[in-house]
Amino acid sequence: MATTETSYRVSSLPQELRETGDERPFIRVGRTLDVGAFGVGAAYQRQAGETVITDHHEASPGGDRHEELYVVVQGGARFTIDGEDVDAPLGTAIFVHDPAAMRTAVATTDDTIVLAVGGPRGSGYRLTPAQSQDGFWEAYGEQDWAAALASTRRALEIYPGNAHLLYNVACMQSQLGNDEEALTALRESVAQWEPYKEMAEKDDDFVSLRENPRFLELVA
Repeated sequence: MATTETSYRVSSLPQELRETGDERPFIRVGRTLDVGAFGVGAAYQRQAGETVITDHHEASPGGDRHEELYVVVQGGARFTIDGEDVDAPLGTAIFVHDPAAMRTAVATTDDTIVLAVGGPRGSGYRLTPAQSQDGFWEAYGEQDWAAALASTRRALEIYPGNAHLLYNVACMQSQLGNDEEALTALRESVAQWEPYKEMAEKDDDFVSLRENPRFLELVA
């Protein structure tokens, strides 16, 4: 049976990553190719010695407890997983099966590309709470707080009561000057995920609330 034009899609990672102009861009390959069965993206670092995979884990409220497979498809990297260094030259595949494991990676050569594939074990793939905020970061970068808030509210329809999304609601309500709504959302968020207390205490989105006694009580 002949392959039709619509049975596959093709994307050039080096071309897409370099066209961004950023030193460390991340391309959502799944969105570009409309992949629905699993999460997939690619990180690019122009300079050796700089971060290619940021420090993170997949067990926070913004994630969905994904297991992740990293494949170095260009260049080389050095991963640090739960404090242990792992050299990853070209062609290396590293599978982080524990969602709570902290992981990061630094490029060991210029023009390094790491492909990341992830999903939760035992259940169907879906966008994580953080990824469900379609358009959030674009609106945030433009300081369009209302649009960013609307994006987060749409995500809450998929993940009602999610601590990560509620935290972002609190941030945007604070930026909009809606102190009562901001404090209510922040209270619900930090009650579920205590590390958000320290984050909120330092977060510039809450500058207007820094002297508010109720805010200080929430982050104490």
